[in-house]
Amino acid sequence: MSPIVKLHAFLVANHLDIKAVKSFLEIKPLAESSSELFYSFSENKFQYYTNYGVMVFTGYTEDEMRYAIKAISQYQRVPVAPYFRDDYQIRVEPGQDVKFDFTEVAVARVDDKVIRIAMLHLAQSVALDYYNGIAENLLGEVKQFTHQLESTGKLKISRKNMMRFIGKALNTQNDIAENIYIFDAHDLTWEDEELDKLYQGLIKHFDLRVRFNEIEYTLKIIESNLTVFREILQQRESNVLEYIIIILILVEVIDLLLSKVMLIL
Repeated sequence: MSPIVKLHAFLVANHLDIKAVKSFLEIKPLAESSSELFYSFSENKFQYYTNYGVMVFTGYTEDEMRYAIKAISQYQRVPVAPYFRDDYQIRVEPGQDVKFDFTEVAVARVDDKVIRIAMLHLAQSVALDYYNGIAENLLGEVKQFTHQLESTGKLKISRKNMMRFIGKALNTQNDIAENIYIFDAHDLTWEDEELDKLYQGLIKHFDLRVRFNEIEYTLKIIESNLTVFREILQQRESNVLEYIIIILILVEVIDLLLSKVMLIL
């Protein structure tokens, strides 16, 4: 039976403080950057951390993974509950060209570089699942507002709530934009054809670019609607100011008329 390496990815927060995690673990990572940490704790145990809140494990039990997630809870900014999770596996078949199946990839060899690349793409896939859910929820709220406009001709939301909603949409866009570098070519693949084939194949297998573009398109639709909503709110506020000015003018006129009447009497 072919050896299998099982990967388990968890999105636990919107952001992980990578520097703090590195200091906490107090061991030298196999690889590190401003956005990721990759550790080997034994021959078959690896951990991968990303600054966008995903942790990936291989070689650990469910209890051990839960303990590891809890151990760095203080470095998780805006924790996500329940966690977003995805599982994948690497099947080792000597002499086999890189081959993808629904839940696994078959490779001729497995080493820390292969595991790191697989963890990288699985982490990105989980993050895209999370952001897709947020984008769909935002679009659902936008549709409620557009239905209000269609049925009543009015936008029934306060300025404060609308600004909060706009802030939520913008934060989502910013979070996604911060992770776009993942799609760049990885330095591990520059001089290894098999690793490059695995890297590019996993991008296609997980539909990373397609899913990213779908989320980006959804957010553009939301942004377009928000522009209309802002204009409606500004018009509503402008109308209120006009009414206030008219009322003040009327008060002045009435006061002037009353003053003249009093003088005549």
